[in-house]
Amino acid sequence: MDRAEIERICREHGISLTAQRRTVLEILPQLSHATVDDIWGEVRKVLPEVSRTTVYRILEHFAGLHIIRKVCHPGAVARYEDRTDRHHHLLCTRCGAMIDMDNPALDQLEIPGKESGFTIEDYSIQFRGICDACSANARSRKEAKPA
Repeated sequence: MDRAEIERICREHGISLTAQRRTVLEILPQLSHATVDDIWGEVRKVLPEVSRTTVYRILEHFAGLHIIRKVCHPGAVARYEDRTDRHHHLLCTRCGAMIDMDNPALDQLEIPGKESGFTIEDYSIQFRGICDACSANARSRKEAKPA
C-alpha cells in the first residue's frame, strides 16, 4: 500500500500520522514477518523514548484498518507485515521461519457460505513443516553422531 493510500485511510478515520506511527510504517517494510519486539527494537533506534506498548498499539490499530496485516499461528507470537494482499505462508515448526507463498489456485478455493453459520471476510493458508535449513541441520547432526 502506498503512502498516499495510508494517509487517506488515516484521514478517513481521524488518525494523525504521528512521528511514532510514521516510523513504524517506514520500518515495517524492511522487516520480514516481524514480531512486536523486532519492530520496537528498530523503532527505538530512531525514537529511543518510544515504549513497547505504544508500538504494539500502533500495530494493532493499523492491522484493524487493514493498513498492515497481523499474522497469527498457534503456539507462536503474532507477526506483522506490510503486505496486505491475499497470500499464504510456509511456516517452519522448528525455527519459526515464515515465508510468503503466492499460489493462484489457493486464492480460488471455494469458501464456506452462509450455510456454515459463519461469514468469511478473508482467508490465508499456512502450511507447517520443516524448512530446508532445519532439515539440513538435523541431517548434519545425525551424520556427525559417532556410531
